[in-house]
Amino acid sequence: MLQVNNVSLKFGKRTLFENVNLKFTNGNCYGIIGANGAGKSTFLKLLTGEIETTTGDITISKGERVSILKQDHYEYDDIRVLDVVIMGNEKLYKIMKEKEELYSHTEFTEEDGYRLADLEAEFLDMDGWNAESDASILLTNLGVSDKYFDKDMKDIPVKLRVKVLLASALFGNPDILLLDEPTNSLDLEAISWLEEFLINYSNTVIVVSHDRHFLNKVCTHIVDIDYGKMKIYVGNYDFWYQSSLLALKQMKDANKKKEEKIKELQEFIARFSANASKSKQATSRKKMLEKIELEEIVPSSRKYPFIDFKITKPIGKEILKVTNLVKEVDGKKILDKISFTVLKGDKIALISNNDLAKTTLFNILAGITKYDKGEINFGKTISLGYLPQDNSNYFLDDENIMEWLSKFYKVDDETHLRSFLGRMLFSGEDVFKNVKVLSGGEKARLMLSLLMLEEPNFLLLDEPTNHLDLESITSLNKGLENFGGELILTSRDHELNQTVCNRVIEILDDGSIIDRRLTFDEYYDQKSK
Repeated sequence: MLQVNNVSLKFGKRTLFENVNLKFTNGNCYGIIGANGAGKSTFLKLLTGEIETTTGDITISKGERVSILKQDHYEYDDIRVLDVVIMGNEKLYKIMKEKEELYSHTEFTEEDGYRLADLEAEFLDMDGWNAESDASILLTNLGVSDKYFDKDMKDIPVKLRVKVLLASALFGNPDILLLDEPTNSLDLEAISWLEEFLINYSNTVIVVSHDRHFLNKVCTHIVDIDYGKMKIYVGNYDFWYQSSLLALKQMKDANKKKEEKIKELQEFIARFSANASKSKQATSRKKMLEKIELEEIVPSSRKYPFIDFKITKPIGKEILKVTNLVKEVDGKKILDKISFTVLKGDKIALISNNDLAKTTLFNILAGITKYDKGEINFGKTISLGYLPQDNSNYFLDDENIMEWLSKFYKVDDETHLRSFLGRMLFSGEDVFKNVKVLSGGEKARLMLSLLMLEEPNFLLLDEPTNHLDLESITSLNKGLENFGGELILTSRDHELNQTVCNRVIEILDDGSIIDRRLTFDEYYDQKSK
């Protein structure tokens, strides 16, 4: 068990947390949510002792081991992949290294013998003889080929290093598992395996993630960081989100009778309990929901940007036709004779394990990158809106937000522009902030603001949720669901793909494509089978 007692954390005059009291117990998975900068990752560092509390203390049951997903794979450059995984259990790894050192002695003393006997007993108790086998199984399940197991970390692809660090965090069945954005850079198969692993994990899991589908699938509880306070709520992310909206609606509706409010809340809880699936995690969550006290449902103070893509130019019959498109990068074909036609009503999820292939295709369609062979024909009525994954070139000049937006979108009425920016959470003096000092999330919201003002009828979106917090992702999701035009998007956000798209195009490793008119879940189910 992990307990947080009256914890406060201050950096100078800024208070990040104050008087936090939380208890984390075995068999539960806790999703930490909060706006960007609220302190989600910092809280995990508090739990590991990497950062000390200003006041209060954190206690862990005696003998329990804490494991955290490391973020810096470069510190392991000269270490063998299998060893990096086993290092997840620090005590076991130290025993292995000390054993190796003692066995290497040319002159073996009596003291060495006694020490080795103790080490061998500990090694056996910790199931050390199966360490490499267990590490290999974890790596294989995460999609790391055995050809990399004996290589040094610096000699394997960067995307695989992330999986090695995840395997290290999971290794040895830690009592308390801390995961900071574990799905980042993982492919669909690895995410699916990790979800099932955590659903069936019997110890304590605390996870920070912007992936709503992941939070819904694995979490039994949500820990909300809001204005320096932290509170645990029963249920997954959807339950927290819907219940907080309902509580906010009821708070604003002062005329509604108390009895009616209670009934509405009871019906809401019953509906969510009934919708729980048959998985172990969902069944556990369902039982907890049935026991929830009505006063535990409170409104959130979160602010959601207003994202709405309007269309002023109607679309004709012809939208986009791509024929035998070929593109080589560094002598390798990443797009090979690709052909597809976008029809009325199409909202396409573009997926691939090759990020370069996806971004290159978007840049080609946007007219930024030249292709080698083939044809691309947009309909005459198409007005294209492109959201690139890398927006750094848009923010090179010294100018404030108003000046930046006016440069791309000419408007005579400054009041209209300020009102629009207010809806995107740039209010008051915020509009005079220099764009160079904006956070990644603020820049992403500005790019979305520009896209909405342009009012395109065809959208190209390359990882549109990057740098966005959960509130902005939720608003973007709704905006794209309501978008009346056609679009192609690539995103690691499962929920976005599933709720927005009705067609999937997958770019394979050889540069060809698979094109199916299915929802994202249907396509993934077929792929898994």
